[in-house]
Amino acid sequence: MKRSAPPPGRSISPPPVKRKVQSITTNKAVASFFKPASQKEPEKLTWRNVEKTLIVGRYDASNVPPHTRTLPVKVAAFDLDDTLIVPNTGNKWARTATSWRWLDQSIPGRLRSLYSEGYLVVILSNQGNISLKDNPKSLQKDTASLTNLKAQVTAIFRQLDLPISIYAATGQDRYRKPRTGMWEEVLENYDLQAAGAVDLSNSFYVGDAAGRAKTDKRRKDHSTSDRDLAANIGIKFYTPEEYFLNATAESYEHVFEPAKYLERQQFSELSSASLEKTTVSAPFTKNSPQELVIFCGSPGAGKSTFYWDVLQPLGYERVNQDILKTRDKCIRKAREFLGAGLSVAIDNTNADVETRSYWVRLAREFNVPIRCVHFTAPTRLAEHNDAVRALNPNTMNPEKRTILPGIAFASFVKRHQPPTLAEGFQDIYQVDFEFKGTEEQRQLWSRYWVSKFST
Repeated sequence: MKRSAPPPGRSISPPPVKRKVQSITTNKAVASFFKPASQKEPEKLTWRNVEKTLIVGRYDASNVPPHTRTLPVKVAAFDLDDTLIVPNTGNKWARTATSWRWLDQSIPGRLRSLYSEGYLVVILSNQGNISLKDNPKSLQKDTASLTNLKAQVTAIFRQLDLPISIYAATGQDRYRKPRTGMWEEVLENYDLQAAGAVDLSNSFYVGDAAGRAKTDKRRKDHSTSDRDLAANIGIKFYTPEEYFLNATAESYEHVFEPAKYLERQQFSELSSASLEKTTVSAPFTKNSPQELVIFCGSPGAGKSTFYWDVLQPLGYERVNQDILKTRDKCIRKAREFLGAGLSVAIDNTNADVETRSYWVRLAREFNVPIRCVHFTAPTRLAEHNDAVRALNPNTMNPEKRTILPGIAFASFVKRHQPPTLAEGFQDIYQVDFEFKGTEEQRQLWSRYWVSKFST
């Protein structure tokens, strides 16, 4: 439950500290970095790790009289790479204290101006090339990558010399943009979790991952994670060119918008001409005393939910390869159920004719009808569903599924052959994805969760 906002004018506790001081040159910052420890002044940048996936660095300028901000607070958030800085070497990214330069020379002054205007200035960056987890095979590499990132950020912050924090997501979890975990950590760290504590209308995020197409002067953006993060938070978004270089804003349309999917409730990209019309009328009913039902659909298309909501109450036993691990074990378990006179549901992807033929032969072996349930959710929707499920374990993931790699979805698309009655099915029942859940779950589902789709 959200806390109510404190009265207007109340300062933040603990308040972020402000200082007004001339900038330190890059050469001086680098020279300080390489000084022996005995000659250095106390370190102003402190680091901590959160849940072994999030790195937080906070620069302390406490020797200057603090600037007291009042609620609601305006937040100026930035990506790091290709937004504030770019590499000054041929390698991308060879991180050292000297391997970078500002994307534009106006940036230090712009950030200081924001701070003097009362903005809380933070950096939110995905750093997937770093791992904080204990992995003996890559320990030396991970340690070096983390050390290099800290060296670079130290040099950057010393040149800025203003109270600023960086949040770097290293895993594929709730902290990684466009998910809002880093933003939520900022709110907690600065005591801004109360409703209304942040001035969302005047806050903004600047980043280069905006989903833009390639031009003569720019390569294609690698994802939409920055644009989508701003949308998830509910704040304005700018590209670095728009914010720092006064470039004209480019029009953009998302290739997948969860909220619009909910509005339309039309979730199939497949042409109706490519599908055999089902001979089963809704709702799904059990036609025979004993049946074998197999699913065909992408991971994340809603297969397991359909089993628990529809088939389990009708008395079907479930066979699932995620649990049993191999097809042979699935066949043995299905044969055991059929031998006991039970109806069985095969909750696997069953993408192609060859895979489905194993189950057709098994049905014939036991002389029971075989039916197919075809789930039509397109790949982008399925990947979105998978991420929502995996990253919301307490509200939308009763089976504690972990997030799947993009190759799992790409592989299904490559192998997928729509089922036909000619394969031996009694009928084919089509299921188009339809969201069902509480209002809280709907709000979670409506966010952007995947920044780069596999197809």
